[in-house]
Amino acid sequence: METVRLSPYNFTFLRPKRLELAPSTFNGTPSNAQKRERTIKTFTVASLQVPVSPQHLQLPRLKVSPDSLQFPPGYLGAAVPERVVLDDGEGDNMSDAMGYLTKIITSEVYKVAITSPLQLAPKLSERLGVAVWLKREDLQPVFSFKLRGAYNMMAKIPEEQLKNGVICSSAGNHAQGVALAAKELGCSAVIAMPVTTPEIKWRSVERLGATVVLVGDSYDEAQTYAKKRSKEENRTFIPPFDHPDIIAGQGTVGMEIVSQMKQEGPLHAIFVPVGGGGLIAGIAAYVKRFCPEVKIIGVEPSDANAMALSLHHGQRVILDQVGGFADGVAVKEVGEEPFRICKELVDGVVLVSRDAICASIKDMFEEKRSILEPAGALSLAGAEAYCKYYGLKGENVVAITSGANMNFDKLRVVTELANVGRQQEAVLATILPEEPGSFKRFCELVGPMNITEFKYRCNSDKKAIVLYSVGIHTVSELEEMLERMKSSQLETYNLTKSDLVKDHLRYLMGGRLYVQNEVLCRFVLPERPGTLMKFLNAFSPRWNISLFHYRGEGETGANVLVGIQIPRREMDEFRDLANNLGYDYAVVNNDNDFQLLMH
Repeated sequence: METVRLSPYNFTFLRPKRLELAPSTFNGTPSNAQKRERTIKTFTVASLQVPVSPQHLQLPRLKVSPDSLQFPPGYLGAAVPERVVLDDGEGDNMSDAMGYLTKIITSEVYKVAITSPLQLAPKLSERLGVAVWLKREDLQPVFSFKLRGAYNMMAKIPEEQLKNGVICSSAGNHAQGVALAAKELGCSAVIAMPVTTPEIKWRSVERLGATVVLVGDSYDEAQTYAKKRSKEENRTFIPPFDHPDIIAGQGTVGMEIVSQMKQEGPLHAIFVPVGGGGLIAGIAAYVKRFCPEVKIIGVEPSDANAMALSLHHGQRVILDQVGGFADGVAVKEVGEEPFRICKELVDGVVLVSRDAICASIKDMFEEKRSILEPAGALSLAGAEAYCKYYGLKGENVVAITSGANMNFDKLRVVTELANVGRQQEAVLATILPEEPGSFKRFCELVGPMNITEFKYRCNSDKKAIVLYSVGIHTVSELEEMLERMKSSQLETYNLTKSDLVKDHLRYLMGGRLYVQNEVLCRFVLPERPGTLMKFLNAFSPRWNISLFHYRGEGETGANVLVGIQIPRREMDEFRDLANNLGYDYAVVNNDNDFQLLMH
């Protein structure tokens, strides 16, 4: 089938402005006005009277930063201590687990999906003292669980309506699930994907027989196009997670786990990757009905924690930015129906770092010789962190390996960070005097530890900075080396947790310089032709670009470190231009690691 690149019809995308409310001014508690009786209300808009039912009235969504809620690795946060089944006044609460139980049991997913195996991870289990079971959804025909929900919903569409075809918006696994379901059901499928989607992904969808339309720079723009076209062509829009039939289809994963674990003994917890929330909602709806004692624990990247923040605030929130490394779960807002289920049935959320995800990808390769995508390794990283944090021993835990659709290019990043995430490598900086013999003395102090990376350039000053990485086996081993450095009056810094160092500064050593009026920024630029020129046209030749380091991750966004010489009086103008570009960015001028290594 054809692949089309185009701008969405001939209309301008309008991103509705959402009122930003500080947590101190809105905490999810309804005001007196919001507690009024449920009746049909009428609003006057531009002299037109429009009847609006109460269920369609929505308060402005709280917009928050991922950094506003962070937990120690493995800590079970965002737990809901009191679960009260909400009554919407109509006597039919779809988040009731029994309501979903019937939907899950009668699901027709097995016409396209397999009953994925539940396999023990012996090496990881031995290391943790816990039996870690892997629910291998990465072995599905499209290498992801997403085909379950897509097929379940599409199989329920009346035949006459199905003849008109289906449409969805997705940058990856959901697209392949819809395409395969459409092929099985014999209907046409249109998949709207952002133009930044890697070719390997849209080619995979195309090979399944769907028509791929590459449109817009972001998922939101692709979704707007898909919904508009669905109305114009009377195609059924297939959402990625926010629909009861999608949730029920994903819930079959939980049904299989309950059956498969009967022979293995009591189950302590199931760790589930969370994006929009469809998978964890479906699993919780089934498992909590049969095994209420089993913990259902969501796992999110620390920079894409929309569910944790929503549970924390007691309402769905919107992230002001979202990390894209685990692109399969990189959503700014969880689904309405998944959230209603999760706030009643989920036990909490564990947050993990990018390094920990990379370490779990390596763990999975060493266990099964399989390579997971970052979102697919998310639950494994969460399970390991949780077991370590709480000292769990002798229990059974299940981690869902949810997908294996990863660009090969991204493996470079994974291999660089895996040992750091496993705490087997540390990134350090030591200040040395520029004098004969100092380098030899430094190496003697490192001692028997293996140096895995070393960056040094002679400096005209009396002191030089050495940036290096060492392999470590135990925490005490690293502490002893740092003490040797301290005793020899060699100031040493542990930079292992600094993403700025690992992504950029380690490659810029030797370029230390003070640049007047330099503003340091991190931008995420879409991976598409013309993006760099669009970026440069916004700022150059208005201001001089003093530093530029590109960090590709083999996915939809390139991580770029940029230095621009901007007088302080012109900063407001710069921010306006940067905001109008529409790319995620952050000013990092005051970063201590940059000051240490580059000034």
